[in-house]
Amino acid sequence: MRITVVPSQLHDLAARQAGLVDSTQARAAGLTRGEVRGLLATGRWLPVARGVYDTSSAPVSSRPPDARRRRAAWAGLLAFGPDAVAVGECALALHGIHGLPVGVRPQAALPDAARRRHREGVRLRQFDDGMTTRTLPGLGGRRVATVDWALAQAVPELPRPHALAVLDSALHRGAISVRGLEVAHDMARGRRGVAGTHDLWELADGRAESALESFGRLDCQEAGVPPTTLQLPVVPSGGGPTYRADLAWRRRDGRWLVAEMDGQDVHAEPRAVYADRERQNRIVGTGQVDVLRFTIRDLPGMGQVVRGVLTG
Repeated sequence: MRITVVPSQLHDLAARQAGLVDSTQARAAGLTRGEVRGLLATGRWLPVARGVYDTSSAPVSSRPPDARRRRAAWAGLLAFGPDAVAVGECALALHGIHGLPVGVRPQAALPDAARRRHREGVRLRQFDDGMTTRTLPGLGGRRVATVDWALAQAVPELPRPHALAVLDSALHRGAISVRGLEVAHDMARGRRGVAGTHDLWELADGRAESALESFGRLDCQEAGVPPTTLQLPVVPSGGGPTYRADLAWRRRDGRWLVAEMDGQDVHAEPRAVYADRERQNRIVGTGQVDVLRFTIRDLPGMGQVVRGVLTG
C-alpha cells in the first residue's frame, strides 16, 4: 500500500493554522483528492468541516487549551473561505485574550452571510453593520473582528465567569481601554443575553492577572463580599521583595484577609508549590495579613468561605 507523503510546505502551513488546512490548500500543495481521502480513511487526518482537515491525529481533548481555541478559530476561517472574518470568541482567541472556555465553538462571519448556510460544526454569523476588522501577525492576511466588536459579540453569549474573565483580560493586556470597553458595552446592547451581563462590564478590572482571579472575584461579588482591592502590595517581615496578594479584604480590626488563587497550570509544579509556601509564610509573618488559598475546585463556593471568615 502506497503511503502518501504530505509535502513539507503543507505541514508548515498547517502549523501556522493550528494544525488545519483546507481542500484548496491541499491541492495547491500537490495532493490529489484521492490522497486526501486516503489520509482521512487511515486516520492520519481528521475531518473538521466540509473541506477542512486536521493534519494531526492526536485527540483534540489532549491538546493544550489555547491550541484548541485557536483551532476553533481557524476552523471557522477555513470553512468559509478567504473572505471569512473571525468573530466573537474565535476573534478573542486570536487576539490572545484569556478567560475563554476551552470548548470554543468555531464561527466566522461573511459580508454575504444571509445567502450562506452553517457548515457542520461551524457557525456562520451575520456580518454586523459597521463592524471593524483588522489583520494580525501570523494569520496570512486573514481578518479578525477588532477587540471591541469581538467583546460585544462574545460577552452576551458566555457564562458569566468567563465573560468577566475576558473583559478583565482585555483591559489587563492593553487590548482595549476603559473608554473602549464602554463603547463595546454600548455595541452589545440589544443582543440576546446582554441583559445578564451589564454588571460585568462595570466590574471589569485590568488589575486581574488571571482568569481564575476573575472567577474568584465574581464568586465573592455574588456572595456579597466583593474584595476591597486587587493585587494588594505586602512587604514581608524581614524585608525583601514586595508581594502582591490576588484579592484582599480590609477587616474591621485593620488586618487584611487575602485570597491567593492557585492555577493548576502554574502551581502544580513542585518548585512552584515550594515558592508559594515560602511566599505565604512570609506574608503571614508580617502579623498584619491572614491568607486563604483557593483553586478552581473551590468555585463556586469561595465567596461563602470568605464571608464566613470575615463575619466569624
